[in-house]
Amino acid sequence: MYAVIRAGGKQYRVAPGDVVKIEKLPAAEGDTVEFNDVLAVSGTEGQIGPGAGALVSGEVMEGGRKDKILVFHLKRKKQYKKMYGHRQAFTAVRITDIAFDGQTFSAPALPARKKKVAPAEGEAGATKKAAGKSKSKAKAASKAKSPAKKKSASKGKKK
Repeated sequence: MYAVIRAGGKQYRVAPGDVVKIEKLPAAEGDTVEFNDVLAVSGTEGQIGPGAGALVSGEVMEGGRKDKILVFHLKRKKQYKKMYGHRQAFTAVRITDIAFDGQTFSAPALPARKKKVAPAEGEAGATKKAAGKSKSKAKAASKAKSPAKKKSASKGKKK
């Protein structure tokens, strides 16, 4: 099942579980967003119908800015150049469910994220890292290049 929604002046084909980057929304990370402007919905038999009465909801994953786009204007032979850049802001939304005609199609839950724990000072992990650094420095010192050999003077002279 999928739906076609309109968000930020653009249309997106979404299914439960999809992550879509749309125009910036005034929502914080973890908030729930509902899209009421549903243009079309596919049924269970694969038929596509109007999206009247359908509701698509999602969860905000992150917000950020896309890569920079450089715009360069040039008029030849007129000494005119202008360049500027633009980074479009976006909000990444994970589609959690699509509700239509009394049915709800939900995305599977995401696995819980494991927190990374840094080893405390004095633990085995911290000492191994320090030992590894000293070994790499010793190897680098032993592999240092010896000074280049001088060329013999007889090659450069002409007779």
